[in-house]
Amino acid sequence: MYPIWEVPYLSSALVIGLIASFHVLPSHLAVGALWVTVFIEKIGLEKNRPEYFAFIKRFTLLLLIFAFIFGSLSGIGIWYSATVSSPRGISALIHNYVWGWATEWVFFLIEIATIYAYYYTLGKVDPKTHLRIGYLYALAAWISMIIITGILAFQLTPGKWLETGDFFDGFFNPTYFPQLLTRTSVMFGVAGIYGLLIASTLKGETRLEITKIISRFALAGMILGLIFGYWYYKKLPGPAQQLLSSLPYMQALAKVTLIVYAILTLYFLLTAFIIPRLNNFVLSLILIIATFIGILSAEGIREGVRRPYIIFGFMYGNQAVAKDLPAKKIKSEVETFEKEGLLSRLGYLPENLRKITPENRLEVGRVIALHNCANCHAFTDSGLRPLPALFQKLSPQSPEDIDAFLSALSAFPYMPPFIGNEEERKAAAEYLFTLVNKKK
Repeated sequence: MYPIWEVPYLSSALVIGLIASFHVLPSHLAVGALWVTVFIEKIGLEKNRPEYFAFIKRFTLLLLIFAFIFGSLSGIGIWYSATVSSPRGISALIHNYVWGWATEWVFFLIEIATIYAYYYTLGKVDPKTHLRIGYLYALAAWISMIIITGILAFQLTPGKWLETGDFFDGFFNPTYFPQLLTRTSVMFGVAGIYGLLIASTLKGETRLEITKIISRFALAGMILGLIFGYWYYKKLPGPAQQLLSSLPYMQALAKVTLIVYAILTLYFLLTAFIIPRLNNFVLSLILIIATFIGILSAEGIREGVRRPYIIFGFMYGNQAVAKDLPAKKIKSEVETFEKEGLLSRLGYLPENLRKITPENRLEVGRVIALHNCANCHAFTDSGLRPLPALFQKLSPQSPEDIDAFLSALSAFPYMPPFIGNEEERKAAAEYLFTLVNKKK
């Protein structure tokens, strides 16, 4: 086991979620934007409308700055936060999909080269060559999505991989194609709202024409996204569907997601066919913010229904291996932790904390509690699912009451079992009881 990353008020999981949700905006913009842009460029060439190229120049510049600067930075943020939050989870993913990521990075390098070439050669090379550069970028970006989606979908539905350990059994898992088609469709919606922001800076009839083209692309994507999204929902494992339908906060996230989705779809419908003049800079900017809120809610659902696992059915949120995987000679660790304890696996601890004594009991109890709970809960009095407030609701009268609760964690479908032996569990309970008393 590695050192635990405690994030006051938020929890490490929420930090990853916030960064990853923001990253969806530039990443999906990067994948969807050039399909629309190249289409507009082609129309501009066929109809001899050089004024269309003002939009192409501005939109591509937005793509360069937002997707390839802020998107790249947030991508690094995901890697850093995920590594320090769930190092064993990231290790498992890398051991299985290092060549998948390596392949994706090749196509990402193609994206970087071609987007710069596309922007800086506009009007400087012959039109057919410029269109080919655009298509090359668009295809490379979509292939990146094809690869990354397999790894993301694997975490929720590893499928036959749980028996075979095979790369492709995990990659082409039960939710792979529904999620890929949903993301492919929704990327036109994300690209569309940014495209409308740039279109609002144009003048006259050009503004209306570009608005209609972009909105029709986006509307088609949103309609298809709804269809494929429903298919994705139906492919979710039974426990995931139960969590979505039973937990109040998940239902609230679902409502927010659907409301934002409906607002964006209506906006694209109006600007595509009914009132294209409705599109303006301020309204588009507000809807970009709304899009982020919708994505944040949707990502919260996607991550939440995987509870209590990092990799569904294989590794718990506290990073203990949940299931034997004979194909890779990996054994479940829960019973081992129950017998041998957790402290023996925490090599980073100083010598004076390797064994529980009357003097260090609370300090060691805190370490044990952090390893079991900090990935999802704040240890502060307020914040995301704060443990002091949660235990206060249980009204424990003694550490023994909390110990009884910890020993029964696996009875809750969204909670991993406690990892550690009986003595460690009692020490953790004593520390957690001090949080309740402090709150009183």
